[in-house]
Formats: sequence, C-alpha cells, structure tokens
Amino acid sequence: MKLNRMYSFLKTDIDEIEKELEVAIESESKLLQEASLHLLQAGGKRIRPVFVLLSAKFGQYDINIVKNVAVALELMHMASLVHDDVIDDAELRRGKPTIKAQWDNRIAMYTGDYIFARALEYMTHIKVPEAHKILSHTLVELCKGEIAQIEDKYRFDQNLRNYLLRIKRKTALLIAVSCQLGAIASGAPEEIHRRLYRFGYNVGMSFQITDDILDLTASEEELGKPAGSDLWQGNITLPILYAMESPDLKSKIEKVTEYTTPDEMKEVITSILATDAIERSHDLSRMYLDKALKDLDQLPYNRVKKSLKNIANFIGKRKY
Repeated sequence: MKLNRMYSFLKTDIDEIEKELEVAIESESKLLQEASLHLLQAGGKRIRPVFVLLSAKFGQYDINIVKNVAVALELMHMASLVHDDVIDDAELRRGKPTIKAQWDNRIAMYTGDYIFARALEYMTHIKVPEAHKILSHTLVELCKGEIAQIEDKYRFDQNLRNYLLRIKRKTALLIAVSCQLGAIASGAPEEIHRRLYRFGYNVGMSFQITDDILDLTASEEELGKPAGSDLWQGNITLPILYAMESPDLKSKIEKVTEYTTPDEMKEVITSILATDAIERSHDLSRMYLDKALKDLDQLPYNRVKKSLKNIANFIGKRKY
C-alpha cells in the first residue's frame, strides 16, 4: 500500500496545508521567494504534518487551529534540510539541485533562517504556553544537532551513543513533537500527548536508521543522490559504525574523504555490505519500531490508530 493511501481520509486537510505552505513562504524579496519555492516544490512525504493531523484526532479536531502546527513543523523541517545541505555541501536533494547548489551558501542560510522564522509566526496562533515551551526546546536541540553534525564530520572514533543522540536531534525529536503538539493543539489530555510523543520519538529513530541503511543499499535513482552520500560527506551512520568493528574495514573506511572517487566509494560500500552491519542496523530499527507500536497500543481506541500503525510500519520498513 502506498503511504498516502494510509491517510487518504485526510486528503482535503493535507491539500489545505500544502496551499498554506505556499502562502507561508511568500516574500517581498524575489530571491527569497524563488529559493523557498524551489525547496517546497522539491516535494517530500509531509510525514510531520500527517502526524500532527492524526494526533489531533485524539482531541477536539479543528483544522483551522491544527493546520498552524502542521505548517509550522513542516517549515521547521524544511529549514533544517536547507542548513543540512550547507553543512554537507550537498548538490542534490530528492534528485534536484539544493538551494546552496542553485544559488550559494549565503542564500541557503538566509533562506533557512527565513523559513524558521515563518514557522514561529504560525505557532503564535496556538494559545497554549506549554506548546511554545516544547517548540523552543525542540529548536534548541535542533541547533545543537546541526553543530554536532559539523563537529562530527569525518570523526571516525564516534560511538553508538554519539550516533543515537545525533539522530534524536536530527529526526526523532521533530516527529515526536509533531505528534505531541498535534494532540496539545486539539486539547487532548496530558497522558495522551505524552504517550504520542514517545510513539513519535521511537518512530523517528526507526525512520532515521532506515534512512541511513538505504543510503548504502538503495540505488542513486531511488535516493535522488549518489549511494553512500552520507559517508562521502563525512556523516558516520549506524551501518558504518557496525562495519568499523572490523579493524581492516575500519582502516579502509577511515580513508574516505570528500575527494574519494566514485569507484573507490563503490568498493568501500561493497565491503560494508559484505558484513552484518546492515542486518544489525535493521535489528535496531525494528527495536525502536516495536517500542513505538507498544506505545500506540496503550492509547485509547481511535480510528486513526490503524493509520498511525500502518505509517509507522511503512516508514520503518520501507525499501527506499
């Protein structure tokens, strides 16, 4: 089943959020408008808005209120992607030139900052102090994650704890908060929005681990960027950490730089795939997914629980 079939009953609301995203990035600056629209039109799964809407179904659902949270969190995600592409010196995202490639680093950073600011504007429509406290903490953690990503580039002596903290900040937190703030905006009880946070966190961890596996196992056509891009850009992911437990392979991996040739990179990837690193990474991803599904089971009966379960399984087990 395709991902969008799992929440097809939300199509009207998703379409409204898509239109609102276009409104959100409007700017008097033609350059800022073009750069923001370039990113928006690159597409995306819109996973965060979907989680916001589904979680809001555990309270008094009002699209006119909840859409502000959905738009804000998708904008935050978009802004973080722009900054990531600068950090990674990435030329492609989803098969299209990144903002830094289309324009330059300075334009990309200002565009990311602008989109972040617009996200905060949309959250002002939510009159719940706790929601703003949660969002502020999330922003702080996202920034810490971006700095850590810079500091950790090509640092091959990382451990599992470094990696898990980085993906928590990079991916899991924003998905967790999407679930939590959707519920808070709809007035759901604290017990429910806290459990939705835990569900989202564990789904996010599984999601990112799967992403890191696919970077090595999927094709360039499927990824929209060269296979092995994470390692090429100096990002040490879970399969790389596991593969480096072999001293000989660690020595080989440590030689990777931004100047490594495609043929050399292909040889390194082949060596990694010959180990049990991918299988072990899948095991950890499944562990987080199982924890997410247990949290979901503890939530009260609701027709969206099936959609949340299907989406969690899909993004935790997807092939690309």
